[in-house]
Order: sequence, then C-alpha cells, then structure tokens
Amino acid sequence: MTQSNLAFVFPGQGSQKIGMLAELASLNPEVEATFKEASDALDYDLWQMIQQGEQGDINLTERTQPMLLASSVAIWRLWNEKGGPGPAQMAGHSLGEWSALVCAGALEFADAVRIVRARGAYMQQAVPAGEGAMAAILGLSHEVIIAACDSARENGTVDAVNFNAPGQVVIAGSAAAVDRAIAICKDAGAKRALALPVSAPFHTSLMQPAAEQLTELVQSTIFSSPSVPVVHNVTAKPEQDANAIKSLMLEQIYKPVLWVDCILALKASGAEHFVECGPGRVLNGLTKRIDRDLKSFSTDDPASLDNALTSI
Repeated sequence: MTQSNLAFVFPGQGSQKIGMLAELASLNPEVEATFKEASDALDYDLWQMIQQGEQGDINLTERTQPMLLASSVAIWRLWNEKGGPGPAQMAGHSLGEWSALVCAGALEFADAVRIVRARGAYMQQAVPAGEGAMAAILGLSHEVIIAACDSARENGTVDAVNFNAPGQVVIAGSAAAVDRAIAICKDAGAKRALALPVSAPFHTSLMQPAAEQLTELVQSTIFSSPSVPVVHNVTAKPEQDANAIKSLMLEQIYKPVLWVDCILALKASGAEHFVECGPGRVLNGLTKRIDRDLKSFSTDDPASLDNALTSI
C-alpha cells in the first residue's frame, strides 16, 4: 500500500565500505540473492569483493557503482518482503538515481548493473587520473560559491556540481582551477574547503565524453514509465516518458546534482518521511540540513530497518 507522505531516497558514491550489509545478509537471504544477480551480470563475485576485498578495490568507480546499486535494490526488496508501505515518490543522489529507477520499475536490475559498470568506467576514463579534482565547500551561500568558480575558471574548468544542502556544496573540475576556487572560497569566509578523495571531476562538462560513450548502451536498453514518480537530479522534477528519462540519465553525468531542490520538490508533493534506501546515512544528514521538520530513517542494518518499518 502506497503512503502519500513517504519518499525513498537512494545514496550515491561515498557510502561504500568493506563489510557493508553483512548483518542484514546474515538474517535475510534476499540480500545475497540480489548480489548474485548483479554478479551474474558482471561476471565477477561482487558480494565477496565487498565482504573480503580491500577498500581500494571497492573504491574503483566501475566497481563502486554496481555495488551501491545492488545494495539499494537488496534493501528495497527486503522492505517489500517485510510488508513496508510503498513510497509515493523517489529520488536518488547521482548514481542513486539509477537505483531509484530500478526500484520504480523503469528498467531491469541486470540491465542497470551493466549500465552503471560502464558509466563508472567511462567517467574514470574521461579525465586522466590527477588532472581532475572535487572539493567540498562548507559555510558559504550557493551564489558565493558559483561566483568563486566563475573567478577561478581562467585556465580550466571548475563548477559547483552538487548542491547538497544549504551551506554545503561540492565543486569539481580541472585540478588547478579547483585549487584556485578553494582559495577564493577560503578568502570569502568558507568554514571549510577541502579536497575530496576522488579521482574524477564528476558532474562537470569534462564528463561529456563519458555520456557520449554511454549513449549507445542506454538507448539500446528497454526503459519503461516508472510506477513511482522519480524526481531527477538535473531538473528536480519527475519524468514519465521513457525516452526523456534516458536523456536525463545521460545529461546527469555532466550536469549538477540539484539535491536541495529535489528534496524540496518531494516535500512540496507531500513527503514528510524519508527513507534512505542503501548503505550509509549521508542522505539522512543532508535531509535534516535542508529541512529539520522532515523525518529521516536509515535501513542499512537490522535495527535501523526495523525502526523504519515500525515508525512509518
């Protein structure tokens, strides 16, 4: 049964860690069964890598993206298996938008696994290691950060790319331009301006080659109209047309993530309870920063999942 005030949100990269979902898997066979489906699509054992690999292995973008997708889909299936109410709306942060589309029935899980592996590989290849950078800027308005990027763009690309919460924006671009923007932001009074440990400038124009490479695979995959509205990163609006969704998912690679606008759009359409469907609690924290009246729930261990199921 759908609950009109319930939204599901799906995390992106950065939420992965060795051993994630182990507790849930020990109590629920559905978790490993979901990872088996993903592993079959990838031709390597994704679950074993998460449980027994090295952090460096799971931080490789083309591996991170399928494992986070599989994690979110596994938890979504558990939620439904346990009789949890259906959300009236969904959204996903960057990669998490693929998780949302799978859970909304817009495309098959195995197809999405193959797409996000390619997405990760193409994004990594688009800019050679060391030439791109990302940084988190805390404590400045969106307008000041955008102006700082404009000023730092003399010899390279730098843009505000993730509008995560008021006073919390990620910038990205060529390494030298990002360094200049960090310095300008510090001079403007940023509380913190710190480089992030990523190897590619995601959601900038530098990622357009990745989108071009991914186009054929996306266009040849069957998409359907989602059964639950998914609010998209690029527009902060839902989209029902399957071909338009394909275009948005390609644009999303090189355009900013309007996360604040996405959360506010979900709220404006009635969402009061937000379930973070995936590992970690990053989106929980962002939701509270965006609007303290919104209630957020995690799902990545048995106690959190049970609390969400009984509280909503």
